Amino acid sequence: MQTVTTSAALRETVADWRTPPQRIALVPTMGNLHDGHLSLIRCARQAGDRVVASIFVNPLQFSAAEDFEGYRRTLDMDAGKLREAGVDLLFAPVDAEIYPHGHRNVTAVEVPVLSTMLCGEFRPGHFRGVATVVAKLFNLVQPDVAVFGEKDYQQLLVIRRMVTDLDFPVRIIAAPTVRETDGLAMSSRNGYLAAGERQRAAVLYETLSAIRDAIMGGLRDYGALEAEGRLRLERAGFRPDYVAVRRSADLLPAGASDRNLAILGAAWLGRARLIDNLQLGLSNG
Repeated sequence: MQTVTTSAALRETVADWRTPPQRIALVPTMGNLHDGHLSLIRCARQAGDRVVASIFVNPLQFSAAEDFEGYRRTLDMDAGKLREAGVDLLFAPVDAEIYPHGHRNVTAVEVPVLSTMLCGEFRPGHFRGVATVVAKLFNLVQPDVAVFGEKDYQQLLVIRRMVTDLDFPVRIIAAPTVRETDGLAMSSRNGYLAAGERQRAAVLYETLSAIRDAIMGGLRDYGALEAEGRLRLERAGFRPDYVAVRRSADLLPAGASDRNLAILGAAWLGRARLIDNLQLGLSNG
């Protein structure tokens, strides 16, 4: 695996792969890698001839109240995992390489509506930061495909909308959520959980699963199911941001006639903000 830290070196390497043409797959990350990230690499290996992974802790994704400086940076360990997973090129730039004029004055990409609901309501500007850095990576790497995890479902939809609206010639692949044995979605932020909190963390998944089962059983009062879900989380010691039943295509509030649903939740447990979602397709019968 080759590691580069500059845009010029990245472009030079990728250009060599285009003669003869090879399909390039990109997996953007912020590092602190776990098995969920490595599942994205496996998807990329199947979809492309060459795999590029990026590690960049993007300051635009953090609000003033969030701990950008405290985010775990484990580049050496991450590079070893990526090498073993078969990545061809690791792009690990410093902030000034991505934002040469500073991240506060950068030209930004913003996806309306999708970026301001749910997690966007509680993390203002977060998805603008995501869209901006992913657009820059798409321009630098010019991948044929890019892989994102379904665990960050709202992010996945934001990227898909950006690709459509800005005509990026990139196919977006959604990789299934990877879970621990108790159902907890794998996340870098799980490392913030204390031992006692980790034992309760799967309640988020259990809560969303209970809502899914209730809907499959015929219940359609989504507001009541959301309220019950928030109460269940509070009783388990969580501080919920939201529990929501939405249309899976655009995350707008779901109605009784909608057949494809996303059941989403975000909640704090100690220092860790956990997110999760389940997809549900209802029959027309």
